[in-house]
Amino acid sequence: MPRRTEPGGQRLRLPLRKSLLGRLLAVSALVAACSVAATAWLAVQTTSGAIEQEQGRNLAADTRVLDALLAYAAEHPTWDGAGATVDELADDSGRRITLTTQSREILADSAGSSPPPALPPQASAVVDPLSVAAVSSGPEAVAGSVTVAAPGTDGEQRSGNDRVDPRAVGPFRLSEAERTSLRRTAQEAVQCLSRSGIASDVVEGPSGRPRIQVVGNDPERVRGSRCSTDALDRPTATEAKALTELNELVNACLDRQGREAVRLDLDLSWNSGEEASQASAVPEPTPVPVPSISVPQEPTPTAVATPAPLDSENDRDIASCVGIARQEQLSSYVASPALLFISDPGGGAVPGFELSPANTAKITGVAALVLALTVGASVLAGVRLVRPLHALTGAAQRMRDGEAPSQVVVAADNEIGRLAAAFNDMSAHRARLEEQRKVMVSDVAHELRTPLSNIRGWLEGAQDGIADADATFVSSLLEEALQLQHIIDDLQDLSAADAGALRLHPEPVRIEELLTHVVAAHQAQADAAGVGLTVAAPDGQEPVPELAADPVRLRQAIGNLVSNAVRHTPVGGRVTLRSYTTGSGGADERVVVEVADTGSGMAPEDLPYVFDRFWRAEKSRSRRTGGSGLGLAIVRKLVEAHGGTTAVASTVGQGSVFTLRLPPAGPDPMNTVV
Repeated sequence: MPRRTEPGGQRLRLPLRKSLLGRLLAVSALVAACSVAATAWLAVQTTSGAIEQEQGRNLAADTRVLDALLAYAAEHPTWDGAGATVDELADDSGRRITLTTQSREILADSAGSSPPPALPPQASAVVDPLSVAAVSSGPEAVAGSVTVAAPGTDGEQRSGNDRVDPRAVGPFRLSEAERTSLRRTAQEAVQCLSRSGIASDVVEGPSGRPRIQVVGNDPERVRGSRCSTDALDRPTATEAKALTELNELVNACLDRQGREAVRLDLDLSWNSGEEASQASAVPEPTPVPVPSISVPQEPTPTAVATPAPLDSENDRDIASCVGIARQEQLSSYVASPALLFISDPGGGAVPGFELSPANTAKITGVAALVLALTVGASVLAGVRLVRPLHALTGAAQRMRDGEAPSQVVVAADNEIGRLAAAFNDMSAHRARLEEQRKVMVSDVAHELRTPLSNIRGWLEGAQDGIADADATFVSSLLEEALQLQHIIDDLQDLSAADAGALRLHPEPVRIEELLTHVVAAHQAQADAAGVGLTVAAPDGQEPVPELAADPVRLRQAIGNLVSNAVRHTPVGGRVTLRSYTTGSGGADERVVVEVADTGSGMAPEDLPYVFDRFWRAEKSRSRRTGGSGLGLAIVRKLVEAHGGTTAVASTVGQGSVFTLRLPPAGPDPMNTVV
């Protein structure tokens, strides 16, 4: 991607959305927002759960209070004596419970103070056993309402619902003698069922009529037991009298509406006479259980859809008249409707649980403050993070534009500080390389110009007739050409090593034999310089193992060291070659070759640059005291190609020791040629 630059060549600053600071701010804001949202969600969920649980407990307590007062009203004709019940309910629920008439005249109040605290403006419920509101069928629900029959398509009655509390039985309440007689009959039926292997129990309804509750859901087995319960199905004298009164009230209501009279059964189902006999609908496949025996039924889907009622309007009128008649019949047996107030013991309505606007504003403000602090901290951290990066970028751009390498400030020892330190090292190294490049160009020009100038001088002399083209003339030209060829060969070797094109041909090499060959090749040079050249004998250690190396390249490297040592050793000095092994035979084992001389030595400050290209301890660059300055650089490259290392130790006036450490396994296969 091309860089965006200003007309003056300066690079434009990145837009905030693409910069590291912008991304850091975006990530921080996102993390803060997610954290605030997650915390708020968790708090809301936890608080909502606690509130719902508390509200559920309050609702359950209020439902129990209402149910208890409905039971009292269903069983008593007046509210006289309800104070004890109200006080007991107040103690159990920890609330203030107050019963009043429709005109808010207090009937019973659990508040002990006088005058009592003001009542809430709205009543909690209306306590009327003849008009109970529909409730759920859960465990906390008020007792279910009495079923009222509604005829179905087969002439039988289906169960419906009215709003009369089932505990309001009024004139249907059995006398003690009737209860005893029916309970005895029920016990006998239970014993009969028990002998047939059917577990059952006697359950007594609000009116005192017993009912047999069977354990299990197999109605056919109950019918096959042959246990008679006919006595339990027949109404008693009390029930017959009350049923007759109720039937008269129902028929009077139907007569006012122009409907035919019906006959009620004990379960408040009715028979509408000729209509039932004329019905032709398909009967339900599930049989109707015996009224006096209750068998639990599992809910199962029916294969045949239930047909619509024969006359739903007539059925609704009958059910309505039954409900009206029951309320009229029971009105004198139950307490009059009353208002129920459930409040705090100190007065006032029970506080609800809701998040007020003030609390909402507080939560929003805290969330905004957390977000602002997060973004502010991110800005401070981002600026401190980006500032040194900007400095590094500026320094790198100045280097790109050709300016002198500059240093950046290392503020701290952290990742950015270490990056700055590495950049400073790279800048200094680049400056050294640039200086070496300039020196190398100058040195190469000098090294090539000297032999070329000599060759040109000799040829111009021969052309002018000053020099004779004899054997000495040719020998001088050949010497200068060989020197020029030597320099070019060294440059080519270094170029190949830098480009990774220097290939080796490794083979097993005995280092002692290779050192002997090197000494023999340079013996004439050493004799001419008056320097002793020898290979040191083994000092009693184990023999040096063979190593895999390119013998030509290795001889070239050691030969360069020997040639350099002979050149810098005065007459009467010595140059000694020695080899030995270090390590324990494992991966750290190395074959060491040392070339030691008793020459002039080098200063300690010069040792780091010994293996650099065109570097010489003698700066005069005379042909007599030095070569091209590439020999030691070639030595380092050849040893590194073999997987080894080079080192030098020197003392001024005493001599130098060059050390080569080579792995016996040989060079990296990537640098070899088969």
